[in-house]
Amino acid sequence: MEKIKCIIVDDEPLAISLLGSYVRKVPFLELVFSVENPISALEYIQNHPSDLIFLDIQMPELTGINFMKILGDSKKYILTTAYSEYALEGYEHNIIDYLLKPVSFERFYKSAIKAKQRLMTVENKAGTYFFVKCSGQQHRINFVDILYVESIKDYVNIRTETQEYIVLDTLKSMENQLPESSFARIHKSFIVNLDRIKSIGARNVTLLSDQEIPMGESYRAGFLQRLK
Repeated sequence: MEKIKCIIVDDEPLAISLLGSYVRKVPFLELVFSVENPISALEYIQNHPSDLIFLDIQMPELTGINFMKILGDSKKYILTTAYSEYALEGYEHNIIDYLLKPVSFERFYKSAIKAKQRLMTVENKAGTYFFVKCSGQQHRINFVDILYVESIKDYVNIRTETQEYIVLDTLKSMENQLPESSFARIHKSFIVNLDRIKSIGARNVTLLSDQEIPMGESYRAGFLQRLK
């Protein structure tokens, strides 16, 4: 892939300067815009291409959380914050990582690698696999091997016939990474592989592995319509 086009949004000039210097040290990143005012950032993003936003959570004009709510899932984010308690709130949105200030280059680089892998996964969405970080390692998972994905608080469990991968991520983020042609969300806590379905009951789906997955009432009509 080409260089990842980055934007930095932070109300602290020193933070912008530090993150900008870090971006320039990483060969696969390109800084295209940085600004202290999040409103100006929104205007820029609407008119210019970008891939990744380094976003401060605590800003006076507009918080980072509300900033993401305005843009939705169209962009990828790495959150920056001086307050660790905001990290889990950020994971409710479609973000890649968070950086706790003051940010070291080592920690920044790890986050950049994670962003590169996530964006490569998006490019490969029509392909056959993706990578996830589990137990300190990057694991390649073939889409065809996945039985289901389950949300467990701030994590997701990606279940195959032989293994499970507990990943710090959201079900919404997983839904965006998996190919729509093969996967469907059938419950607020479950995504299933359509190719692994054995039968469909009134309130659940049975997979070829004989595991039963609950079907949420609000998802049922849309799911059955898809199967037609």
